Amino acid sequence: MQYKGFKRRGAVSRVKPFRVMTVMHQAAELEQQGRKIVHMEAGEPDFSTAAPIIEAGKAALDNGLTKYTPAPGITPLRDCLVDHYESRYGVSLPRERILITPGASGGLTLLANLLVAAGEGVLLTDPAYPCVRNFIHLLSAQPQLIPVGIEQNFQPTIEQLDQYCQANTTGLWLASPSNPTGTIIERPHLQAACDWAQKKNCHLLVDEIYHGLHYVDDLPSVLELDQSCFVVSSFSKYFGMTGWRLGWIVVPEPYIEMANILAQNLYISASSIAQYAALAAFEDDTRIILEQRREAFRERRDYLSEALKDLGFILPEKTQGAFYLYADISRFSHDSEEFCADMLQQHGVAITPGTDFGECNGNRFVRFAFTTNMDNLELAVARLQLALQ
Repeated sequence: MQYKGFKRRGAVSRVKPFRVMTVMHQAAELEQQGRKIVHMEAGEPDFSTAAPIIEAGKAALDNGLTKYTPAPGITPLRDCLVDHYESRYGVSLPRERILITPGASGGLTLLANLLVAAGEGVLLTDPAYPCVRNFIHLLSAQPQLIPVGIEQNFQPTIEQLDQYCQANTTGLWLASPSNPTGTIIERPHLQAACDWAQKKNCHLLVDEIYHGLHYVDDLPSVLELDQSCFVVSSFSKYFGMTGWRLGWIVVPEPYIEMANILAQNLYISASSIAQYAALAAFEDDTRIILEQRREAFRERRDYLSEALKDLGFILPEKTQGAFYLYADISRFSHDSEEFCADMLQQHGVAITPGTDFGECNGNRFVRFAFTTNMDNLELAVARLQLALQ
């Protein structure tokens, strides 16, 4: 039979590419040609996984801990997270409310299937992590985008929630710290969002993947304010376990049974080796390493944000978390994809266009990830300065 090619139909036809992956591929091709590329496109720490975690993973292999685990994860790791929420946030959680997932992406996939039905609407900020829109599209549901700008710290106001809420809106998904903007939702505003969701009878899901990588004194978990909310988090960012593909979700008690059923069906279980390795993430020696790395990210943020401002980029006054700077390039270009292509092809600096993250002014913004060392950041700034002269 002659192959006629794949035709995108139904919900799949609405799923858009993840542009940062395209940038990474193009950068890799240039490196194969012998070019020196400064990678500032990917949301991946440049540090390798901390040694105690690696050693715990090796021990899991040596001890034959390579079989399926229970769908919600191994009990010791869930208990570590119970202790984590108690010590970090003062929140008491039954272990059953925590499910270990194959990355935060696995957690978001599970939560989307748990919470969203065809024809329903979910409020999202624009810009936001792009895959979230696609998860909602795949359920034949409607991402309802709220345009947020630098003047409001890229987080929505209650007035905007009222404005963009529609008759079919059943959920509100937020992120603090946010990808791509690095902004947080301060405690009073997070409480107001909880109250709004309760009033509107909408579920509230908060992406807390970048908790730990924050540069402010107070970064609340939504669970401190409202136990009926949903949380997705990850071992990838602060804990530096990107390739291990491990995350977790927290669900309210009425949703525990169905969340377990979905986990059984969607992915059976997260990686056993990754789960046993992650037990070491909560040890004191590991925490010392992770906090040192957080300070390194803070130093990079301080250097790069001031350097970009000096070059003419427009940035929030202070990036509060994660490892991104979301920069307005309108003094140089009104086409972020063309701007990023030129910076990569002609100047060897890989950054991500704002069009990856939404529809609101995406052509005016680019995302810089300060996930490379200071020498590379200084090289990138020198190259940008030359390019923009």
